[in-house]
Amino acid sequence: MTVRGHELLQQECKKLKGIDRPRIIRAISEARAHGDLKENAEYHAAKEQQGFIEGRIKELEGKLSHVQVIDVTEIDAGGKVIFGATVKLLDDEKNIEITYKIVGQDEANIKMGLISYTSPIARALIGKMEGDAVEFRAPDGEKFYEVIEVSYD
Repeated sequence: MTVRGHELLQQECKKLKGIDRPRIIRAISEARAHGDLKENAEYHAAKEQQGFIEGRIKELEGKLSHVQVIDVTEIDAGGKVIFGATVKLLDDEKNIEITYKIVGQDEANIKMGLISYTSPIARALIGKMEGDAVEFRAPDGEKFYEVIEVSYD
C-alpha cells in the first residue's frame, strides 16, 4: 500500500472510532428510551448501522495490522515503472494521453486514475521504462500504449 493509502485508511478508522461509533451509541440509547424495542424502527436502524461500523473498524484494523507500506520516493527504481509510480501513457489508437498511478487494491479508483497493481494494465506496465511500448488484453480487447513519462511522487 502507498503511504497516502495507509494514511487514508488510518483516518477512516480514527473517524469511525472517534466520531461515528459514539454517535451511533447515543442514537441507540435515545431509541431505547422510546419504549418497546420490538417495534422501534429507529432502534433497529441504529443497531444495523452499529453493526456496519463495527465491521468496518474490524476490517480496517485487520488491513492496517498486516499492510506493507511502500514509500516510492525512497526507492531507486532507475526509471522503471514500479508499485506507487505515476505513469503517463499515450493511447496509440485514440492519440490521447492517460495518467495512472499504480496502487494497492484498497486504494484503486479508476475515476481518480488510481489503478490496482493486480489490474491487467498495471501488470503490463510494471518493469517498463519511458519510451517502451505496452500491449495488454483489456476486457474490451487488445490495447496498445506508449510510456511517455514515469514519476515517483
